[in-house]
Amino acid sequence: MNEKKKPILGQEAVTDARTLGTPRMLILGLQHLFAMFGATVLVPILVQGYGLPLSIQTTLLMAGLGTLLFHVCTKFKVPAFLGSSFAYLGGFSTVASMPAYDGLDPELKLAYALGGIVIAGLLYLVLALLFKVLGAKTVMRYFPPIVTGPMIIMIGLNLSGSAIKNAATCWWLALVAMAIIVVANIWGKGMVKIIPILLGVVGSYIVAVIATLCGAQLPDANGVMQPLVNFASVGEAHLIGLQKFILAKFDVSAVLVMAPIAIAAMMEHIGDVSAISSTTGNNFIADPGLHRTLTGDGLATAFAGMFGGPANTTYGENTGVLALSKVYDPRVIRLAAVYAIILSFSPKFDALVNSIPSAIVGGVSFILYGMISAVGVRNIVENQVDLTKSRNLIIAAVMFVSGLGFSSVGGVTFTVGGAAVTLSGLAIAALCGVILNAILPGNDYEFGISVEGDKSADLGSY
Repeated sequence: MNEKKKPILGQEAVTDARTLGTPRMLILGLQHLFAMFGATVLVPILVQGYGLPLSIQTTLLMAGLGTLLFHVCTKFKVPAFLGSSFAYLGGFSTVASMPAYDGLDPELKLAYALGGIVIAGLLYLVLALLFKVLGAKTVMRYFPPIVTGPMIIMIGLNLSGSAIKNAATCWWLALVAMAIIVVANIWGKGMVKIIPILLGVVGSYIVAVIATLCGAQLPDANGVMQPLVNFASVGEAHLIGLQKFILAKFDVSAVLVMAPIAIAAMMEHIGDVSAISSTTGNNFIADPGLHRTLTGDGLATAFAGMFGGPANTTYGENTGVLALSKVYDPRVIRLAAVYAIILSFSPKFDALVNSIPSAIVGGVSFILYGMISAVGVRNIVENQVDLTKSRNLIIAAVMFVSGLGFSSVGGVTFTVGGAAVTLSGLAIAALCGVILNAILPGNDYEFGISVEGDKSADLGSY
């Protein structure tokens, strides 16, 4: 076996983890599992809070299978893990509350949202083809930071109300979760700094369990006092069992809600690939190429949506583990994918995660939603978008008012061929941004000029 090493920050990087021995490889795989776990599992927890029954077991299964599919598409070259995307949370929230879907079964609403995710994943394939045929610089002129930045900002802001609602169920517990995340993120070292969300959830959950043992209670929706943490469902759940699959259904309104979010998600993907390239010293944008990485991410997202999982995306947390461990072998990432698949076969584990109090979810999302918006601001700043230019101010202004204003009134509903179609605020904002950027003179954005700028749309960089 050959081991190729490079000097990185005074240390040698390992590109063939088999030279480290099987036990160390297994442990390194677990490290990547821990890195992705908190954020990946948080997505279905948050979506359940919107009233949609997105399964934790199915989410983990699709993360594992999606990662393996991505590695096949990228010729097993790119050390990336695909976990649940935060970018689509706003879409789930919108579909759950759309007036057109009032009275529908929550599972049917979720099926429509999943249909939108399938279409969003297929849009990745269209972009991948354009990258292959036209080149990245030509395509990216239509998706500059002045369009993607406001999109990302609005994703976080549109969700802020649900964070407050969950946190308000028990403010002191929400503040504990927030405090742990802040401490881990600001003062943490090594792995601690990479997994602040996981630490925030686990740490505050331990505090909640201790408080429950001491007699802490909260009123439920009916005003009946219940333990802070309720283990009833955990005790009833089986240790091993199959995932719950929900087949995607397609409705124009839901597709128009979810599909435009692909614009922000694609930029996140490109940022992640740029970050992995920078970390490992390999230009994955050129080899195997963005057309292959986008194809892998798009297929994984479409596959997940088709069978009941959230959209996938490359994970910044796992890029942090690459930088920390200096082990760049994609085999280690694939081990983490196998671990996720194994965990997905445990209903008891699913029930344990679902026993997390809403206040903890609120505290974590309080930070998370704000960070998503902050990433949008960073995308604008690090790409040095000139907001003294009237064209840029107009694009940003129209996008913000459209995205936030139309969201506050439930979007715009119109009739096509006798069928009611609803455009969400985010969809309207995306259309306005892309169209205005295309027709207004003075578009001077060039993709690939700034490495930091390319990485700045990564929602997984905490």
